[in-house]
Amino acid sequence: MTRGHLIQTKMQIDPQVKNSVALAGLILISATVVAQPFSVGHKSVEFYDSDRDRNVATEIYYPADVAGNDVPVSVGNFPVLVYGHGFVMGWDSYANVWNDLVPKGYVICFPNTETSFSPDHGQFGLDIRFIAAQMQLEAQDNNSIFFNSLAPETALMGHSMGGGASFLAAENNPNITALVNFAAAETNPSAIMAARNITVPSLIFSATSDCVAPANVHQDIMYDSLSSSCKTQVNLINGGHCNFANSNTFCGLGETFCGGSGSLTRTQQQAVTSDLLGLWLDYTLRGNLNSFAVFNDSLVSSTRVSYSQQCLTVGLTDLSATNELGVYPNPVIDKFDLRIPNQYTDGILTMFNLVGQQVDQRKITSTIDEVDMTSYPTGTYFLRYEKNAKILYNKIIKIVR
Repeated sequence: MTRGHLIQTKMQIDPQVKNSVALAGLILISATVVAQPFSVGHKSVEFYDSDRDRNVATEIYYPADVAGNDVPVSVGNFPVLVYGHGFVMGWDSYANVWNDLVPKGYVICFPNTETSFSPDHGQFGLDIRFIAAQMQLEAQDNNSIFFNSLAPETALMGHSMGGGASFLAAENNPNITALVNFAAAETNPSAIMAARNITVPSLIFSATSDCVAPANVHQDIMYDSLSSSCKTQVNLINGGHCNFANSNTFCGLGETFCGGSGSLTRTQQQAVTSDLLGLWLDYTLRGNLNSFAVFNDSLVSSTRVSYSQQCLTVGLTDLSATNELGVYPNPVIDKFDLRIPNQYTDGILTMFNLVGQQVDQRKITSTIDEVDMTSYPTGTYFLRYEKNAKILYNKIIKIVR
């Protein structure tokens, strides 16, 4: 497969792409392995956003050794998810989400704001954006329960109104890694317009029997508007709007009035969503390319979904090389030293972001060369160094101070 190949798929993935990505994942990247599921810890906090003079009530669920409120966080560096709730639904309608993702090693935060019948979509989007930034500050605060426990990788998420607000939060946001939403609804200001200024990997779930926010006037247009280098829309066949969450009176009433939820049960819909979401997050937030291959295989084989996908991927052919490419420090805040064995100097270094876009290429003439990543967004980057027939690989993680 050639470097920079653009894959645009409808119902199928190029097998060559799947094989290349799967092999790359097996050789280049070791996934974060959780020996056993974590218990679920919970903490209620009220952050203060001084820029808006606004209190942002937040419910946080996190990996713990023992379940409970305000219990210690398990040892680890866990990716952060910030999830916006649906219209008049509230964070407590999404126990299915935190009970699924926290045991897998994710911290998930729910803004407990804009729960009235007249929500401010713009402020809700800013709440989601603010919490994502605040959690990274919590990771650096030795008085916080989350001190040294959070990875820099962050995904913004949401359902219905919260899905639309997640677009607003992700627009021109250099500090996030990915975007995910479920039956996202158009907002004011426009989520569709915001999508044009979103470039991070994005996953959109929709449902064919959604009468509250039908895909053809909401998620389809959002997907088409996204500027993401890797974007996927998964459409659950006979799925409904409210089944992405647990049972909620107001959501259920709205769905009843507009025509129902389809034949796919809530349990079935959440199971399909959970399987695909877990693989995709493992890829985008943990750098496991093998999970991306399995994700694509699952899309092809599932009888419960249709999908669209546009992803720029990178082909890696010779993956048998041992890792002789040194990087220090790793993670990096601004600059790192690239260290190359003497016999391999005068080669070419190519850097790719998580979705395979080439972000830099340069000739290396010495055994130690400084690489400046100050202007790079946070996230995982892959290094490919080539000298004649010899190819060396490594990865580096960019974090904020």
